[in-house]
This record gives sequence, C-alpha cells and structure tokens, in this order.
Amino acid sequence: MTFQIGERVVYPNHGVAVVENISARAFGSQFERFYLLRLNSSKMTVMVPFSHVAHVGLRKVTKPTEIQKVLQFLATGKTKHCQDWKDRFKENSDKMRFGSLLETAEVLKCLLILQKEKPLSFREKKMLDRARHMLVTETSIAKMVTEVGAEEILNEALAKASLRLPEPL
Repeated sequence: MTFQIGERVVYPNHGVAVVENISARAFGSQFERFYLLRLNSSKMTVMVPFSHVAHVGLRKVTKPTEIQKVLQFLATGKTKHCQDWKDRFKENSDKMRFGSLLETAEVLKCLLILQKEKPLSFREKKMLDRARHMLVTETSIAKMVTEVGAEEILNEALAKASLRLPEPL
C-alpha cells in the first residue's frame, strides 16, 4: 500500500496522521524509504519504513460507507469476550494494534459492556479510552464533521444498545 504526501492515514493505536514527507536514508550500503507522519492528536512525528507499513498496520482512513457498518455494529452487533482478563486484554490489544476501525469498535463495545458488569482494570480503562479516541477521530475525518459531531454520531448508535461513549481520561 502506498500513500501520498498530504494524505491522511491511520497509525494503529495512535490515531490519524498526515503523511508530511517521503524520504530515503542509507543504512550502510542499503537504502530505505520512509513515510514521515505527523500524528493529529499529539503533533508527534513518526518515521515508518516502507518495508514495515504492513507490519505496523498503517492504513488509509476508513471510507464513509464502512463507517456505516461500524455504526450498525455499535447499535446491534454482538460481542464476545474472554472471562480471563489476560486473554481478553491480549485479544483486544491485537485488535487495536492491527485491526480495522470495526475491530476497534468491537473492543470499545466489549469494554463498555464489561464496565457495566464490573470495574475495569487500569489497563483496560486506558484501552477503552484509546478505542474511544480512535473511533471519534477517524469517524470525524471520514464523515467530515467535528469531533463533537462524531461523538454524537457514535453515541446515537451506542444508545440503541443502551451504551454511551465514556468521557475521555
């Protein structure tokens, strides 16, 4: 997958970024090309080698038609989660690190349901906050609305499942 300068992309677990530059560097006798990304949320820059794009899960922003599938899942989709928190945390971490926005929505919904049953661990609270951030920012860009507007869209879908986005940490 290739990206262009100025294109918005998703850097998993961190959110939406803009491709600011494409450069090449020499490492010994070998040249490697890099994408220089600026993360929207923190303004931090990250260099991703072309050879690692698939490994880190760098992808294009979800299309509006796919956002509809995410909203449908949040409203009516079924979640499954492991009872053992270690297994659940590993499974959710993998979804957040390598998955699509739909998989991030699965993590969010699973943790929201679990939170109704019992308090989440500190690590799961952080994961819930990160899933919330990823969904809000990507929905905002895909639907071309503000982040507040994206929160409203997501809360509207979650309300059908008697859930609500948590407040950011």
